[in-house]
Amino acid sequence: MIIAKVGEPAPDFNLAVFDPADPSNTRLRASLDGYRGGWLVFFFYPMDFTFVCPTEILAFAEHQAEFDEVGARILGCSTDTIYTHRAWVETPREKNGIAGTTFPIAADHSGDVARRYGILIEEDHAALRGLFIIDPAGVLQYAVIHSLNIGRSTEETRRVLTALQTGGLCPSNWKPGGKTLTPPAEQKHAA
Repeated sequence: MIIAKVGEPAPDFNLAVFDPADPSNTRLRASLDGYRGGWLVFFFYPMDFTFVCPTEILAFAEHQAEFDEVGARILGCSTDTIYTHRAWVETPREKNGIAGTTFPIAADHSGDVARRYGILIEEDHAALRGLFIIDPAGVLQYAVIHSLNIGRSTEETRRVLTALQTGGLCPSNWKPGGKTLTPPAEQKHAA
């Protein structure tokens, strides 16, 4: 089994998705091949109808235009079904729902994809908070895994994505528009 490793091809997937843009279509699928040619922010969260998860999903939805501007698509994923995803998207925010979510949410009900990305909690059949940035060639360029009780920062995700897109060496605390580093010629391979 292929396990996700930065710098190597991302583990393939072909998952059922709930897409708020086409809510009645229960046959939609998302595959890694379908994202080739563009950047993908692929993130896993533990479960629908929980407490920290809606804050992350809604933050990504609220900042989706910023990811669109830099040529990245967003795909959320959990081990719930597409039917649970649909119910959650249709639930108002004041009732712990994620109404207004604008990107697709994949259903890894078997847990196979979460397992290949190294984030499945087997005994709970839920995913850790794993976030993966995959480049246009399908290579995993960034991976971060959080504890279940800590939400991710969309700002940090966008900063890292933009840094990766520069193709350069970005120093600590680099921000979009900042200068990248240029090593002496004899040190280019050591980064």
